[in-house]
Amino acid sequence: MNPADVAQAAPVAHDLSFFGLFWQAHFIVKLVMIGLLAASVWCWAIIVDKTLLYSRTKRAMDRFEDVFWSGQSLEELYRNLQSRPATGLAAVFVAAMREWKRSFEGSGRSFQTLPQRIDKVLDVTIQREVERLNARLTVLASIGSAGPYIGLFGTVVGIMNSFTSIAASKNTSLAVVAPGIAEALFATAIGLFAAIPAVLAYNKLNSEVGKLQSRLEGFADEFSAILSRQVDERIGHAGRSPANAA
Repeated sequence: MNPADVAQAAPVAHDLSFFGLFWQAHFIVKLVMIGLLAASVWCWAIIVDKTLLYSRTKRAMDRFEDVFWSGQSLEELYRNLQSRPATGLAAVFVAAMREWKRSFEGSGRSFQTLPQRIDKVLDVTIQREVERLNARLTVLASIGSAGPYIGLFGTVVGIMNSFTSIAASKNTSLAVVAPGIAEALFATAIGLFAAIPAVLAYNKLNSEVGKLQSRLEGFADEFSAILSRQVDERIGHAGRSPANAA
């Protein structure tokens, strides 16, 4: 047998490990894989950061509600919180109390419109808190939706390159075709590896934001009602004063 024919018939050794599939892939496929791996790392960093943030926010809300409903004076609680950064329920409380204090310190503001002003302040504060909690969640949604397609792009490029090599070598045996297709499909696997946790985490974290937002809105409604009752009492006392009666 001709030595050239023996060399052509001998199977070419391929490294089918993850590192081998990456190293033997086309450079475009390598770029896709590196990008997806970087996106996966970024995704997990956001997941860990948001999980810890929501856990801290829940504990802070629990502590604030315990203090708020303990019977402590609102003025004293406001003095304790206004000098330091506040988040969550504390931020909602401080914003409402600040508007309350300004209304009494100012000379030209009507008490009849104070509940409306407090409601607006509460809405703006809640919106800011929700935006803070939602920050970077869109990254998870983007990775979850685009990851499989980016991986598929790498797969298409890899398969095209594999078939081009097959046509050049004029050898269609499975031993020649399989490694190239495995390298291409590896890009799809990495895309799914990045996308699946991103989608699951986005749904879970988005649900947690909804729960925290409901707590913020519930407390805002209760606190707004408390302040509105105090406004009504002050207006009633002013209407019964001797000056007004005269």
